Amino acid sequence: MEFAEVREGLARIFVPKAERIYDAPVFYNPVMALNRDISVLAVKLIQPGKVLDALSATGIRGIRYALETPAEEVWLNDISEDAYSLIKRNLSLNFEGELYEEGDRAYLWGEKLLVANRGDANRLMAENFRYFDFLDLDPFGSPVEFLDTALRSVKRRGVLAVTATDTGVLCGAYRNACLRKYLAEPIRGELCHEAGLRILIGTVVRYAAKYDLGIEVLLAYYRDHYFRAFLRLKSGARKADRSLSKLGHLWQDENGRFEYSEGFLPERSKAHGSLWLGPLKDGDFVEGLVEAAREHPLAHKKTLPFVELLHGELDVPFLYDTHALARRNGLQARKLTDMIEILAEKGYKATRTHFSPKAIKTDAPFEEVLDALKKLQ
Repeated sequence: MEFAEVREGLARIFVPKAERIYDAPVFYNPVMALNRDISVLAVKLIQPGKVLDALSATGIRGIRYALETPAEEVWLNDISEDAYSLIKRNLSLNFEGELYEEGDRAYLWGEKLLVANRGDANRLMAENFRYFDFLDLDPFGSPVEFLDTALRSVKRRGVLAVTATDTGVLCGAYRNACLRKYLAEPIRGELCHEAGLRILIGTVVRYAAKYDLGIEVLLAYYRDHYFRAFLRLKSGARKADRSLSKLGHLWQDENGRFEYSEGFLPERSKAHGSLWLGPLKDGDFVEGLVEAAREHPLAHKKTLPFVELLHGELDVPFLYDTHALARRNGLQARKLTDMIEILAEKGYKATRTHFSPKAIKTDAPFEEVLDALKKLQ
């Protein structure tokens, strides 16, 4: 196996050489550097003591947590022997000291405790009940098969960070797969990315409720080919009930008008969900991310602009894609800034959204949004 050395954040790692990243024996995706940047910034703010990167591959995420955050104990796990060997090599590249090996586990003691483990992620999490303050699930595809053990491995007031890369499933391209994995009816069209993210969060809410755990969304977003959510757990049956009460359903008609309502069961037919209808961010947390991003040596040049966009985005359920709205109603699409200005003059809030460069978020009713577009014809 041939290797190349790459740098990301403060880390240096070896990655396998391959014509395509998906052909490499150990997976490393440079596009996900932005995802890892935001994760590092989040861990800096959360300041957890014990961190688990459950599906580590090359170890880049866990190594960056150890190098760039206050975490005192960082675990890196992968079931692959090749990945485990590479994790150990990359740890030695970034940290001084000797690795002490015991079976399928290696320890490196220094200013921090670093643990490399080879094994099934579910087994490792099951063996470490309520141990981690911050647990990161970044699988290839759906995280559903890991949710039960993850929610039992993280502390009851800890933070679970979860990624889903099966966007086709969550966005309705594979409806039956979404029904099987997420017990939710997806939606196609311009609302699919936000609805997919909210289906993912809603699924975690249902899983967590079994253990009398509620959730608080610190930040959830869609980017490129994946969904990502940072969820603080809230201990207690009442907290679980409160989170469940924020689940609901979505409807959309042929003109682009959408409606949603909270409730465990849909009020009428042709509903999409169930999905999370609560906030997608904590304002103070995202403001902290922006401040941290301005000071931190980031791996991706788009990280700061993206976090600033998230910070400024109006946090209301669902969006209006101006191109889709125009197409549905026989109109021409117009500039977002002009639409936002008209709505603001009428006393409504409206902003751009990270879900689409062609869409706005607003608290204005559908009729006002459509009227604003008509005035620009």
